[in-house]
Amino acid sequence: MTALSNFALRAEPLRHGLASLSNVLALGLRLYVAHDFFLSGLTKIRDWDSTLYLFREEYHVPLLPPELAAAMGAAGELCLPILLVLGLAGRFGALGLSVVNIVAVISYPGLAAAALKDHAIWAVMLLVILFYGPGKLSLDALIWPRLTGRTD
Repeated sequence: MTALSNFALRAEPLRHGLASLSNVLALGLRLYVAHDFFLSGLTKIRDWDSTLYLFREEYHVPLLPPELAAAMGAAGELCLPILLVLGLAGRFGALGLSVVNIVAVISYPGLAAAALKDHAIWAVMLLVILFYGPGKLSLDALIWPRLTGRTD
């Protein structure tokens, strides 16, 4: 046995452990982002009159009437986080929340620097989920292999 193959055999448990941690990290990212967006959606529907006022006077969503933008924003912030938490259509959920995040940043010129940092952090987390998927601790990992017949 060569030194390289001996090293590879001894490194296998480490590789497996890191892979397991990456799945836990993916779950953590999904839960963190979903929580923040879901709470924002709840705030919108708790006081719909205030939400409509904000979308008419403060938030300037391009191309959409304020009422439609408010409804779409609230729906996205309430539905897409559920997909993320479950890891069901995880990449779709991450993409949808990325759009919500971008629209929020460009629609509100008075966004404070601290809030802008939050949006940047959410963007990075959502990009990780979008590019790498929701991980093995997700319904996607359970369902897709059965649908596609793949076992990897």
